[in-house]
Amino acid sequence: MDEKTRILLCEDDENLGMLLREYLQAKGYDTDLMVDGEAGYKAFVKEKYDLCVFDVMMPKKDGFTLAQEIRQVDADVPILFLTAKTLKEDILEGFRIGADDYMTKPFSMEELLLRIEAILRRVKGKKSKEDPVFHVGKFIFDTQKQQLSINNEVIKLTTKESELLAMLCNHANDVLERNHALRTIWDEDNYFNARSMDVYITKLRKILKEDPDVEIMNVHGKGYKIIYPNSTSNAE
Repeated sequence: MDEKTRILLCEDDENLGMLLREYLQAKGYDTDLMVDGEAGYKAFVKEKYDLCVFDVMMPKKDGFTLAQEIRQVDADVPILFLTAKTLKEDILEGFRIGADDYMTKPFSMEELLLRIEAILRRVKGKKSKEDPVFHVGKFIFDTQKQQLSINNEVIKLTTKESELLAMLCNHANDVLERNHALRTIWDEDNYFNARSMDVYITKLRKILKEDPDVEIMNVHGKGYKIIYPNSTSNAE
């Protein structure tokens, strides 16, 4: 590896934070540890990171607030939340903000590593130079830049929004099976990932409503279908 992957780790439990940092560094990741949300934000705007791992409950600035502010700086950087909270509402809030994954404490170091590797594989796999540009009705969707353009307005998408819209466009006028999307984008078909995908579908519908000819339809018991003028499916 020519250049190490850089991780910003924000964890207010210093003992756990140091253990995680040492473990990730031993696995080849250049990891910076911050013990509160304000320090995490200052580090992010000064340095370039490939992935963020944030504890939710932190002093000065909680993980959700930190993630929202970082999304204003970089809409694409993947974020994984760590928390002792197990409430569905808290987990769904993390996904609404744009989390790529969510782990509840306690967790194993090995599982954290596997989840980080899975996120990085997804992100790198979607940055191929051959990624196409879709003409979605009046929108131009650049999958490499992860943005939609319409009437001289540019709308930046998060990584998961872009991945999901690209899958829909590749299946234009055909059904994108729900389980296939969950396995491809989230690596696992479970309740929380399914609810997260519903949130992203709602966000995409809100963005795309600027063109009334573009529609994402629910296909009961199967998945979703995007319909727009002159669309053709690339699905096999």
